[in-house]
Amino acid sequence: MTTPTTQAPPLPHWESTPEDLKAAVREIKAAIRARIEASGRTVEEVWDAVTAQLSERVEEIEETKRRGESVWPVIDYADIEAGTVTPEQLEYLHRRGCVVIRGHFEREQALAWDQDIVDYVEGNQFFERYKGPADDFFGSVGSRPEIYPVYWSAAQMQARQSDRMANVQAFLNRLWKSESDGVQWFDPDQDSLYPDRIRRRPPGASSGGLGAHLDPGTLDLWMTSAYQQAFRHLFDGSVEQYDPWDAAHRTAGPQYPGSTMCSVFRTFQGWTALSDMAHDQGVLHTVPIPEAMAYLMLRPLLDDVAEDDMCGTTVNQVFPAIEKWHPLLMRALSGIPDVQAGDSVWWHCDMIHSVAPVEDQQGWGNVMYIPAAPWCPRNEKYAASVREAFLNGDSPSDFPEEHYERSWPDRFAPEQLNDTGRRGLGMR
Repeated sequence: MTTPTTQAPPLPHWESTPEDLKAAVREIKAAIRARIEASGRTVEEVWDAVTAQLSERVEEIEETKRRGESVWPVIDYADIEAGTVTPEQLEYLHRRGCVVIRGHFEREQALAWDQDIVDYVEGNQFFERYKGPADDFFGSVGSRPEIYPVYWSAAQMQARQSDRMANVQAFLNRLWKSESDGVQWFDPDQDSLYPDRIRRRPPGASSGGLGAHLDPGTLDLWMTSAYQQAFRHLFDGSVEQYDPWDAAHRTAGPQYPGSTMCSVFRTFQGWTALSDMAHDQGVLHTVPIPEAMAYLMLRPLLDDVAEDDMCGTTVNQVFPAIEKWHPLLMRALSGIPDVQAGDSVWWHCDMIHSVAPVEDQQGWGNVMYIPAAPWCPRNEKYAASVREAFLNGDSPSDFPEEHYERSWPDRFAPEQLNDTGRRGLGMR
């Protein structure tokens, strides 16, 4: 059984002229409006239904903050390993779409990994060779460097292929509907070991943070048939049936290339803390409402937005969330609680997130970015390029071509891969 899709215009190339992109935006907006109206509802009626639901969620979050309680769910790794996470904890995690996993790794292990990374970059004269941020987006944080373009250290690979990481990733993947209509969209028990960078922010640092944004895609979210299927309930007038935890059609959808894209399907984005971090020291914030994607996808269709504008969303940039277009959602922006080295932090792949600015940071702010990216056709395809990058010490293709590690003799070696690592790289 399939759902008819909007007849989309040809997907414009990411380097198309501004005029071509504007024309494509006008065309797709008209097509989506027509599809909604064919259901017997107007765009405004659908919008009202979405905002009524999300207003309740925002007010609930605001009330939680007024009571002085943490908006973020917190779950102990020991309960995940033992299978003793309560139904109430699972429901709260499902409602919020984000979580802190306490004691994901032993604190001593995380601190040792942090030191190992220092030894790795210093021993290979990284700072003497560092050319500055090649990624304009992460370069905006304002410290030099804060995001290290390092991917193949022993610390990172040991964490990626560890049993404890695999346990948490599978736990999070199972929050999703991975099978429907007779299709297995992804394997919740196998991760694709998506390689990402590290962040090290020293005491006393000042950072401009990162503005609120989301990462699942840009114009492709409206313009490709796969994503039109994934968001079908937003476009066919049945918005009450939209389920942000349904993976149907997400695992094969193409995305525009560019320095800010992610080639894989991630159920959750995440990082593992390598230092203790207080909640007021430039930490991650999210809008903890998984259903907020409905607001973001429908907002450009309203009459107060220019016909050739998607509320600022365009190619080769992140999807912005801003007060001008998304004031209701911005009220819910909520920071993580205090975390310790070894804790991990996770948020739904569609979720708006930001990093708060900080002046004269107290303590280190160090993390390894490790998501949950389950095995599926889209991720298997990217894994082929990851294998090549791993073997050569290259920067993975989703990231700027810096390749600092090519000549580093102590990067993680193929013979150090365990079964989980080999499976995640498609080297079974």
